[in-house]
Amino acid sequence: MAAPWAFLRLGIREWNGGTRSIHGMSESVAPGGNQKRRTLLQYLGDHFYDIQALREFLLLRQMLKLNRKNRSFIGINEKYGPYVTGALFILKLGGAVKFQDKEWIRPNERGRFSADFLAFREVPVEAVDASGCAINYLGLDNLLALKELQSLSLQRCPNVDDWCLSRLYPLAGSLQELLLAGCPRVSERGLACLHHLQNLRRLDISDLPAVSHPGLTHILVEEMLPHCEVLGADWAQGLKLGPEQQPQDTSSPVSA
Repeated sequence: MAAPWAFLRLGIREWNGGTRSIHGMSESVAPGGNQKRRTLLQYLGDHFYDIQALREFLLLRQMLKLNRKNRSFIGINEKYGPYVTGALFILKLGGAVKFQDKEWIRPNERGRFSADFLAFREVPVEAVDASGCAINYLGLDNLLALKELQSLSLQRCPNVDDWCLSRLYPLAGSLQELLLAGCPRVSERGLACLHHLQNLRRLDISDLPAVSHPGLTHILVEEMLPHCEVLGADWAQGLKLGPEQQPQDTSSPVSA
């Protein structure tokens, strides 16, 4: 029995307002008027009828947190323009950006970065390194206005999927390098959407676990983007040998 959405939102408020430790979530009053400490298991038992309801609650919290990170910076865009907006979005996620004729800007080990780039309103962003960042389909809104973007690294991004790749066509006029290595949710269908990006000169599609036939996919992508250097699986990887090509056992039989 799944918990209703309104109740899940109520649960989030109680979770955020109470103690997060395993020993107690919040204070409550017992029927006899005595104060008692509610354990995490008691809280879960009171509010969730089964494992499925608990799972939906946790997934909802995770989704809300991810979408908050990927929100559109409308106010920043109106004040500073698309270049600063895209750079700020990537830097807040922990990535790095490079404006034309400028050095790379990266957060330090504490996630902090200089705000000097706010003066680069008229300077295009030419490269974005979002490797390992929590960027998703919604967050791409902050990058699609970077019409001079030449290099985009989305390596090892856990939320980049086929739908994300289908949104990259507005960058077709400038994008020359796209790195997708290690993205667990990118499959052949997403790679097929890259046919719009005919200006690509380098594409890394290595280590994509959702691609069922890496070798064959590599060949098809090379045909789709004939002027692009495609990095990834060897052309023979994933191609199964036929029965006549299976290695023969040449060892002599063991006599009884």
